[in-house]
Amino acid sequence: MLYEGRNLISEKPVVVIDIGRAYTKCGFAGESAPRCIIPSEFICKSTGATKKVFDYETRDQLYQNFVEFGHILFFKYLLVTPKDRKVVIVESLLNPSLERDTLAQVLFSYYELSSVCMVPSHMVSLYTLAVPTALVLDIGYKEAVLIPVVENTPVLHAYQALALAGEAVELNLRKLLESQCKEEEQFYLKAKPLPNSTVEDIKVRGCFVTKLDRAQMIQASVKEPSVSAPTPPPDLPYPLGGDRSITIPGTSRELAYEVLFELDNDLMSIATMILDAILKCPLDTRVSLAENILLIGGTSMALGLKARLQQELLDLLVTPQYIKKLALKKFCFHNPPAKENYVAWLGGAIMGATNSIVKRSVTREDYLRVPKIPDWADLSFNCNDGVKRG
Repeated sequence: MLYEGRNLISEKPVVVIDIGRAYTKCGFAGESAPRCIIPSEFICKSTGATKKVFDYETRDQLYQNFVEFGHILFFKYLLVTPKDRKVVIVESLLNPSLERDTLAQVLFSYYELSSVCMVPSHMVSLYTLAVPTALVLDIGYKEAVLIPVVENTPVLHAYQALALAGEAVELNLRKLLESQCKEEEQFYLKAKPLPNSTVEDIKVRGCFVTKLDRAQMIQASVKEPSVSAPTPPPDLPYPLGGDRSITIPGTSRELAYEVLFELDNDLMSIATMILDAILKCPLDTRVSLAENILLIGGTSMALGLKARLQQELLDLLVTPQYIKKLALKKFCFHNPPAKENYVAWLGGAIMGATNSIVKRSVTREDYLRVPKIPDWADLSFNCNDGVKRG
């Protein structure tokens, strides 16, 4: 039987969808967790091959991708009919206009939704904490995007973005495995490269973010052979299918995430992103932002990431680049009421259960008259919208 809500007499529950580059979260407004978290891919009907949602060359291809992927979401996982239903789309702040416009066209013209509300992930994430000021860093699969929010208002000129996220970690891990595994395993890995899904599984199950002092000792031992490296963590046997296994070296497990903290040619890392964003904000907001940092996105779930990031920030404060510019003494990180990979979805689910969705949604009638979705920057968001006060 198709799920049409807990109460068949009441209004249909609002559907909340967060389509990420790697994974998609979908469920219903007012619930504490998404009904499913699935890869952002589908089996193409024309070719029979697995295809990623955002793997396209033309708008027509993207339109067809959204049509086929939407069919999976509505009819396989949510078990609802999309017609005349309200939907909240949680989107990235840097989502291209082509993608958001094409998605709106699919939802209104093909699936005939009654209304769509597109909300930015950084803003609605604060709904889960009910705080008006925070520094929100989204470390996803393709890139890390940071934007400060001051009194429910995004500080757009201070946003930061770098291609340091899950994909960069997996590329680094693949290189480490091909160079540090046993000799016979290196030949095997070069002759038969591991699938991306396997490298991701090794990253999630076996890798972690090491402490700053250990990372500095490892870097020193690489530059100067006379310096002894710290004792590596234990190696990890990892099965490949049912007839073979490889040994994941402890150094590979420890160094996989170092790419996030290494300075690039522009002297940027995820730690400098935070400090540079704070520098671009007004003086009277800097302490509040430093003491209200929220990490979201799947890569931010890495073991030890928050502790290492805090160490990096304190270490950078005493460098010539920041010592005379920032008078900060501490950095505090929020612990959201959900796993970091679906905090943004939960914010969308909270918003979808309030009255604020009515005034921010675009109805099908409005869209068919003027086929355009308002930019998110044209809307103001407040973590207390729709909340009744006694």
